[in-house]
Amino acid sequence: MCGIVGIVERDLNRPVLADDLARMVRTLHHRGPDEEGSITLNGVGLGMRRLAIVDLASGQQPILNEAGDIKVVANGEIYNFQELRQELEGHGHVFRSRASDIEVLVHAYEQWGEDFLPKLRGMFALALWDGRTRTLIAARDRAGEKPLYWTETPRGLLLASEVKALLVRPEVSRELDPVALDQFLTYEYILAPLTILKGVHKIPPAHFLRYRDGEVSVHRYWDAADIPLREWRDEEAAEALKAALRKAVSRQLMADVPLGALLSGGIDSSSIVAFMSEAAAQPVNSFSIGFSDGSYNELPYAREVAALFKTNHRERSVSPDLGDLFERLVVHLDEPFADVSLFPTFSVSELAREHVKVVLSGDGGDELFGGYDAYQAQALAARLGWLGEALIPAIAGVAAALPPTEKKKGLVNKVKRFSAGAATAPADLGHYRWMVYLGSRAKARLYNGGLRDALRSHDVYAPVRDALARFGQDDVLNRQLYADLSLYLADDILVKVDRMSMATSLETRAPFLDGDLMELAFSMPGHLKIRNGERKWILKQAMRGVLPESILSRRKEGFSIPMKNWLRRELAPLMRDLLSVERVARRGLFDSKEVAALVAAHVSGRENHAHTLFPLMVFERWATEHLL
Repeated sequence: MCGIVGIVERDLNRPVLADDLARMVRTLHHRGPDEEGSITLNGVGLGMRRLAIVDLASGQQPILNEAGDIKVVANGEIYNFQELRQELEGHGHVFRSRASDIEVLVHAYEQWGEDFLPKLRGMFALALWDGRTRTLIAARDRAGEKPLYWTETPRGLLLASEVKALLVRPEVSRELDPVALDQFLTYEYILAPLTILKGVHKIPPAHFLRYRDGEVSVHRYWDAADIPLREWRDEEAAEALKAALRKAVSRQLMADVPLGALLSGGIDSSSIVAFMSEAAAQPVNSFSIGFSDGSYNELPYAREVAALFKTNHRERSVSPDLGDLFERLVVHLDEPFADVSLFPTFSVSELAREHVKVVLSGDGGDELFGGYDAYQAQALAARLGWLGEALIPAIAGVAAALPPTEKKKGLVNKVKRFSAGAATAPADLGHYRWMVYLGSRAKARLYNGGLRDALRSHDVYAPVRDALARFGQDDVLNRQLYADLSLYLADDILVKVDRMSMATSLETRAPFLDGDLMELAFSMPGHLKIRNGERKWILKQAMRGVLPESILSRRKEGFSIPMKNWLRRELAPLMRDLLSVERVARRGLFDSKEVAALVAAHVSGRENHAHTLFPLMVFERWATEHLL
């Protein structure tokens, strides 16, 4: 695991200064505290910070091919590097390292050109300079586990694993992008290729950037929408899934340092622990996080799995005293991000890093096999049909009159969330209606005139509609899963996991996002994934006999924290400070009276506005750090 940066001057005869590159690299020390490496030439500089996981002695970067005219820095792991290395050696390539997974990249590019990318199985972000054609290639893995940002300036191209490395360069603009801000307040995260700053972009997952002759182009090299659906017998599908997950876990155990697992006690993380325990010679190290609030606390389930597989299990509880942590993490994130599970993710990463350098997680299982409440909400809406759409305003009115409860879910909260989601976003978004938090009516009250004017021709739902339309096959659930893989997983879940684990210098791997496993999952029709209302049906069939029935039949809880409760009590002073009338008015983007009304209604317990107030708090703290 590493952090990488790259500089390509528009004038390739202009030397890149080592000090310019070093300032960028050193902002990423947390991503790679073990080593630093760089190379500067006329027109080009590549640098990295390394968290040494594989080939500790000879895996230093940048890595060059035999002739020295192809150079690479990369972040992540290439899990099939041994097979690729053997094939490349058969073509006559000579390797210098003992067992570096990253070295295969220069030889694979040398052999196959840009077509080497679909051959990779791993999580990665890479920057490769081809001195023969004077071309930079920068790419991200299929799911987007590893980040990569880029910007163009009058001098040329800059790229980095995190935005903070770009911002050390004075020529990079800090102008706020109102479209990205609107996305953030709508979804609680910002969708690729946008960032909160105009002119700074994310390379989307499964894409690569080519920079040649001063011109940038971005291209897709893999797409889950291209995987053809096939007919599966139930037993055949279950066996294929079990074998693929077992193989994915086995090859992601590749490391020369201690490993562990993040364990919630749900079916996804429990499946990972089961196959890790099967493959490992020693007991698996497992790590869990809990809360004093009983409806949010999942530690008993994690303990059950830990006891079953005899793991070395460690736990930590998250405290509502998050003031210092809020300050540390919001600033660390570079751009606004309001998924409140960032706090327990950081805490469990911090715990794990005290004992291991690498952990495996269950991320991706929900997006591949249908784990979210939104799928059930959409199925219910579809069953109600036109009658349900006609009744939604009345249902929403009744639900709004119900006082919110402090529980995580419960019947009242489910009714309120179903009706609010159905009423907030357009029906053509399908299940994504229940993944939107701020609708047009609320924005009309909240946004000031200048912000409304800047967004007048902008459709905040266009990325969702585009993702749904891109999946051309006639399978409603897989279309929904494809949208979640492309948007929610890539720009929320994986961003959270990468930034929070890297903040502690911990590498996190997700076996469900193995390339072969993703292709297998998207070859399976939706009726294998949700059957008779039972989510993750095929995964449960695959894991029967491996996991106990108590885990297989347990309802999904979700990895969250009682933020709505904490904003009424422990975090209320921080909220009032960040969202004071004076600060909101000075920022000039939002109606200060409306914000004050939202705060008052939430603190009194009349309404639950946590999904509006916490994002506003995050934005204000971010803006204080980066804008004024």
